[in-house]
Amino acid sequence: MAEVLSFDMTNTSESDVWFLDLYSSVNSFSGPNYNPYIGSVLGSIIVGLSGIFPLLVIPIDGGAHFNKGAGSEKLRLLLSFAVGGLLGDVFLHLLPEAWNCEDSYASNKANHLHPPLFSGLWVLTGLLVFIIVEKLFQKERPSEVEEPTNNNEPKGKSSPKEIGGYLNLMANVIDNFTHGLAVGGSFLLSLRIGLLTTAAILIHEVPHEVGDFAILLKSGFSRLEAAKAQLMTASSSLIGAMTAVAFSGSNDLIKQKTSWILPFTAGGFLHIALVSVLPELIEETSPRESLKQLLSLLLGISVMAALTMIVEE
Repeated sequence: MAEVLSFDMTNTSESDVWFLDLYSSVNSFSGPNYNPYIGSVLGSIIVGLSGIFPLLVIPIDGGAHFNKGAGSEKLRLLLSFAVGGLLGDVFLHLLPEAWNCEDSYASNKANHLHPPLFSGLWVLTGLLVFIIVEKLFQKERPSEVEEPTNNNEPKGKSSPKEIGGYLNLMANVIDNFTHGLAVGGSFLLSLRIGLLTTAAILIHEVPHEVGDFAILLKSGFSRLEAAKAQLMTASSSLIGAMTAVAFSGSNDLIKQKTSWILPFTAGGFLHIALVSVLPELIEETSPRESLKQLLSLLLGISVMAALTMIVEE
């Protein structure tokens, strides 16, 4: 039973009265009429809206080219930050979380597959699936498309988007679904835990979304297209939250059945970071720019490490 706090209303200032009114309003949601559906929906929507945050802070115009143009250096720095953020997310958040979940399941089932082996196999599966998808749908890069030399010729269609952008969106759909499960499951416990979990995921997601936005810009998306795509992938967070609430009576079963999602997503993020983005950054010839990109990559790792430690405390 939740603890009910009582306050002495004597000798209170106006600010104290305002705080007590605010507390009473919030506390009323955790009473007998508390509905976890409302908190889960609002929490997943708030987390999903973090996808448009980069639109407000990234000054690069849509269609910025990776190798030329005014925004190319900024784009490469953002992509370096994205690689660092993805690597930090994989090795400091997703895989440790997957191992912890598998350890808890293995303690309850003697015949369960060895936890590190289970996670490792799903990481490799995610990596291989993304490689296969990229090989199947790989299109000609925009830089390789021949441009007409005659000024009188009509302009052709816009450059095709790189498959790496769509792979990133695919990984984000899966990742956001797990966030939705966490948000929905936390609001089932209490309003306070739900709010804290939502805030933790939101803090963790903001730098991740900045990196995702840079990857979409590199893949040929305009700023508006990237923001729309981010919002569309965020809808899976709402689905995850509703799944957790709808099957609230079998939370352990849901966690066990979806335990493959975290390592699978880690494999996808590894492919995006090390195959789709990093090879082009390695081609940088300027020592100064290479150093700046390395520092940006380390910054991405450091931000994810710091946020992981803050959130888990």
